[in-house]
Amino acid sequence: MIQQELIPPEKGHIGTDESGKGDFFGPLVVAGFFLPAGQEPVLQELGVRDSKKLSDNRVLEIARSLRQGYVSSVVSIGPERYNALYRNLRNLNRLLAWGHARAIENILEKVNCAEALTDQFGDERFVREALMKKGKNIRLVQKTKAEEDLAVAAASILARAHFLYKLKDLSEEYGIELPKGASPLVEEAGVKLIRQYGPEVLEKVAKLHFKTAERILRVTGVKT
Repeated sequence: MIQQELIPPEKGHIGTDESGKGDFFGPLVVAGFFLPAGQEPVLQELGVRDSKKLSDNRVLEIARSLRQGYVSSVVSIGPERYNALYRNLRNLNRLLAWGHARAIENILEKVNCAEALTDQFGDERFVREALMKKGKNIRLVQKTKAEEDLAVAAASILARAHFLYKLKDLSEEYGIELPKGASPLVEEAGVKLIRQYGPEVLEKVAKLHFKTAERILRVTGVKT
């Protein structure tokens, strides 16, 4: 019997982060990024840091370089699918765990990596269980302020860039600019959408478990 030689893990680690979690409109996006050992200075030179500290234009610019030069993965959960998953799971942390696990899985298909780092968004067990169901064994670390790690910061940029693209696509599709976040401007856009397309449109463009949805429907006179 020929014994198969084990391939040692590549030096480096995976970072994952999400975007769109606090945005009423648009998808939830989780991205993963493999940072090879020794590449930290290159990412610093590119200006990689937590996407929340960068302008949208800078996010889009850096994301292009990251996609071209490194192994990464983007998992985009559009509003309709997000709402269906949320109704099923009834737990945002479980939904996030599924997304993070999927992003890690996608990278492990291309890179033999031994460690992944995610931001602390809930019980680490959720992500670990999701990975184990797929037979993926990796050292998983969750910590607060994980964006200080360059792999996680790079993932945050990739996730935000994809979110911005998708939000722009939705805005163009419905002819109404859909703002980020969950501000009064967001509610105004939601009211315009319903008056133009009917209440069913929210299912296609927004995260319905937000209280923002209740306020918009109340203003438009739609019974919940």
